[in-house]
Amino acid sequence: MTRVQAILTLDMENIPENFLEIIKHEQEVVAKWKEEGILENLFLRQERNGAVLIFNDIDEEKVKELMTTLPLYKLKKSVEYFNLIKQF
Repeated sequence: MTRVQAILTLDMENIPENFLEIIKHEQEVVAKWKEEGILENLFLRQERNGAVLIFNDIDEEKVKELMTTLPLYKLKKSVEYFNLIKQF
């Protein structure tokens, strides 16, 4: 079963005043993905400067498309994508 991991790093130097509102919208989007079964896991980074998202059974191009719809995507410093094969 294939997975795509997306590692989002935020530009913490340029956080807007409405950051908490953006977070609320972000949570709504990822909750919808989880409900739809396309998001397997979401991990906040310990440094609180981004997140790691594990997508389920969709290809990297679709993940890249979905990531651009995240409210926090506009605040990105970088995004890295890794194709994974789940072993167990």
